[in-house]
Amino acid sequence: MARGNFKRDFTPDFDPDCGDAPLTRARQDIVIGRWQGLRELLRATGPDWLVRGHRVRLLAQACAGSSTVESWLAAEPHSGDALVLRAATETARAFNVAIAAGRGVPIDQQRIDTAVLSCLKAADSYPDDPTPWISLMSVARLYPQGVRRQELGRWWDELHGRDPYSVEGHLQVLHYYSARWHGTHGLMYDFARDAAGVAPPGCPLPVLVQYARVEEFRYALDAAKGQHAAMGLGQHWSNDGAVSDVRRTWERWIMGRGEQGVAPGELRDLNYLAHAASQARARDIAGALFRMLGRRATRAPWAYTGDPDQQFVRWRKDVGVRG
Repeated sequence: MARGNFKRDFTPDFDPDCGDAPLTRARQDIVIGRWQGLRELLRATGPDWLVRGHRVRLLAQACAGSSTVESWLAAEPHSGDALVLRAATETARAFNVAIAAGRGVPIDQQRIDTAVLSCLKAADSYPDDPTPWISLMSVARLYPQGVRRQELGRWWDELHGRDPYSVEGHLQVLHYYSARWHGTHGLMYDFARDAAGVAPPGCPLPVLVQYARVEEFRYALDAAKGQHAAMGLGQHWSNDGAVSDVRRTWERWIMGRGEQGVAPGELRDLNYLAHAASQARARDIAGALFRMLGRRATRAPWAYTGDPDQQFVRWRKDVGVRG
């Protein structure tokens, strides 16, 4: 079959909500400034931390450019859900400012402090929820000198005590410890491997090693100042260590999780492992993962190695997955 025909027969679905239809409806409410849909969604979500974290993170990105969450708080100033979403929204806003300023340009510390205070207030209002602590671990990166080790450790203990196997929480710490922010490649990989080592069978934490490999690749690409530098990084994905990491994650996470379906909050993690397996030429694993994913794709990490649509289709075809 010609490649052009194959691509017309198969189009990846890059749904930003990862197939979470109630989340999509709530995000549409943000466009018209209606906060009641957010309240209904988070109330229905309850303490399912995986689903809640996924929804709060994406709602916050949508709320960052509007006053919808402020309208909700004006109507219900003591709502734990509203305060948790406000904390995540302030975190998203701080990152938006940092991105607009450019890499290495410090932003107003007051904005960072505002996000931190929002997170702490949300944590007080909803004591069981790990989500405000995830936001705290995220915004900690924006301090030019980082956060004091004792303070960071305290925040991590609060998060870990509420959700010890949170991929998103661990991922924020991994980013903090990366060379891009306040650590080194070695520190980042040590954290990822330590977390993977204590994860029970079926837990997705081993995929942190694949996140770390993408982070290292992005750092090297930035340092080389251009996409052409990727030509010299070929072994980054397919060396013996990278291949072993892919197989280890597959065995500990996917082989241990049984036949359960793929939740929207897991979709990005599965895409990271499918990307790593494809790049490592682990065809058996990549094929199985593409069959699990179907059309469901996330732009990261495929976008870091080329056009995400073309990358997903190319590797899916390469491992023999059809339809």
